[in-house]
Amino acid sequence: MSPFAQRCGIHDAAREAACLQTAQLIEASGVQRVRLGWCDAHGMLRGKTLMAHAAIKALRDGVGMVGTLMLKDTADRTAWKVFEAGGADDLPGFAGAANLMLLPDPASFTPLPWQAHTGWLRCQPWFADGTPVPLDTRRVLQRALARLAQAGYGLKTGLEVEFHIYRITDTAPQLDPELAAWPGLPPQVEMIHPGYNLQAEALIDLADEPLAIVMRTAQALGLPLQSLEIELGPSQVEAVFDATDALTAADQMVLFRNGVRQALRRAGYHATFMCRPPFPNIMSSGWHLHQSLVDLKTGANACVREAPAAGSSRADARHTLSDAGTHWLAGLLAHAPGMTALCTPTINGFARFRPNALAPQSVIWGQDNRGAMLRVVGAAGDSATRIENRIGEPAANPYLYIAAQIHAGLDGLERGLTPPPACETPYADGFEKIPGTLGDALDALRDDAALSQGLGPDVVRYFRRIKRSEIDRHAQADDKADFERREYFSRI
Repeated sequence: MSPFAQRCGIHDAAREAACLQTAQLIEASGVQRVRLGWCDAHGMLRGKTLMAHAAIKALRDGVGMVGTLMLKDTADRTAWKVFEAGGADDLPGFAGAANLMLLPDPASFTPLPWQAHTGWLRCQPWFADGTPVPLDTRRVLQRALARLAQAGYGLKTGLEVEFHIYRITDTAPQLDPELAAWPGLPPQVEMIHPGYNLQAEALIDLADEPLAIVMRTAQALGLPLQSLEIELGPSQVEAVFDATDALTAADQMVLFRNGVRQALRRAGYHATFMCRPPFPNIMSSGWHLHQSLVDLKTGANACVREAPAAGSSRADARHTLSDAGTHWLAGLLAHAPGMTALCTPTINGFARFRPNALAPQSVIWGQDNRGAMLRVVGAAGDSATRIENRIGEPAANPYLYIAAQIHAGLDGLERGLTPPPACETPYADGFEKIPGTLGDALDALRDDAALSQGLGPDVVRYFRRIKRSEIDRHAQADDKADFERREYFSRI
């Protein structure tokens, strides 16, 4: 029988050469184990660890995985009754927890810097008959980028990610079998810096050990880390990366979150990408997504205009952005309510949308205004001109977050939408508000025809059902704070 990759229609001479090269690298480097990882609906890596010879075989033949891994909510509970008649009728191929196949990308092989003799390969799920699984979130972004390419554009994105690092003081509650639960407890922790002294050099020095681990891990993984900074909140830090193409950036975000959590844990630290950790007086973490269109013919930044539009002022988008960039900005505004759940997908994250917190509250844009949802950065003639969307939280699935930008922006381009004037008072009354709860955001996604069509109705139904499971369990929880501590702080 032909290799599984060939039955999937993706195995050609170039891929065979890549498989041979990766096999040689595995054998020559002394790698004993290879983790085959794929990204679930929540942006978290799952996978299997294969011995080196089995991983080399899996490059062409794949490896099986239980299909229900794609159906888990944030507590790892399956959101569909796959063992009941009709329980998975809306998800063909998933009834009975049937097997899917993971197929690695041979070009993604990476030695893990925190674990000796261990490598990693990025995978995507396929049905056993060799057809792609359309609910795979990486594939959702790939489809969005293909649609964008048909319009003559690519997307360049830059990651600016806030998160919290704590020093572990006691693992006993987390590992005590008498306290085991579903989901379990996090470890007990203390802060690595006291906060409220933004970018203070003294606090950078105080937090040097964990920041050095983050730096070494990111660089060893080949990630384009630009800076590490002390954020305002207690024990809060920020990582900024060089901009790259959107799919690469999404892959890098998955690798970064996974890598720093594991490397820091080995050194006695707990990293969390939960928006608001369960402690008093913390500051919310955001994930700001910088984005610019790329002209596929020239490679130039398609958001740049040579000179401000005639008669325009700084309040006009065309004072800074090209016509294409202006339409893209308007599309992001038009679909802001619908995209919110994809950018801020946890119950916890919605507490971030509050006045004067360097987080957005309303569906507005501003010229270099960090209180606005969309911050336009740059000027006419500036090749670095871009749009920064500040609506996201660091726990978001990066493939869905970026795909939402593409479908929203493309609708603005296709319809020639024009944004309102820039806002200078982002926390004033009178503007449309960002959805206030995850439930409201999911309803807005359901009601957004352009996003549903772009992402695919099945993808939207799938995402909404998984997140509704989370909402239902939160509603039933007697202790909401304990729910968020176990569900998010322990796992995200």
